[in-house]
Amino acid sequence: MADDRITAREFHDSDGVEDWRVLLATAQTLYRTGSFTAGVELVDAIGELAEAASHHPDVDLRYGTVTVRLTSHDVGGLSRRDVALAREISDAARELDLVADPSAVQELEIAVDALVGPAVQPFWRAVLGYTEQAPDGLAAVPLADPTGHAPAFWFQQMDAPREQRNRLHVDVIVPHDVAESRVTAAIAAGGHLVSDDRAPAFWVLADAEGNEACVCTWQARD
Repeated sequence: MADDRITAREFHDSDGVEDWRVLLATAQTLYRTGSFTAGVELVDAIGELAEAASHHPDVDLRYGTVTVRLTSHDVGGLSRRDVALAREISDAARELDLVADPSAVQELEIAVDALVGPAVQPFWRAVLGYTEQAPDGLAAVPLADPTGHAPAFWFQQMDAPREQRNRLHVDVIVPHDVAESRVTAAIAAGGHLVSDDRAPAFWVLADAEGNEACVCTWQARD
């Protein structure tokens, strides 16, 4: 279904997806349920919709919240099926009087600087118990938690040794309409801006000792 794939921009330009935010290759939302019982009711409704559509999201049920992640693995990203199911899930949540808080969703990745990525990757795969993923356009060979709970690891090519630079950094992937406020808050909390050359795809920040983190969005990646 290659012709079914859509871009992040096309997803956000679709009607009825106001509850949702694209984080790279997924569309996500979080519902404030207020109780575990209400969360179970929403999960049950999502299950019925997913089975009817033969399209199955990842659903994270916690006390007080339900997080939903949509993607189409067969096309390696978002598809029109995700738009359709997102609308149906939003309708089901409204029927249960549940409010979406898409500003609360985010993803976390750990990036390892490496001169020879294939030489260090087996160590990280073994020590973490991770599996190797297909390339996703950002990471050459990302590693992922097979349970889908822990942050992904990926390997960033270095041109030369950098002894005075940290070799691990965190990628914090947030909704596009949250990114600038997150950057501002990090700077106000004692950090500083290293580079915004690639914004809004990502901003490079560092703490007071130079340890880096990137705030990332889907934008400027199509």
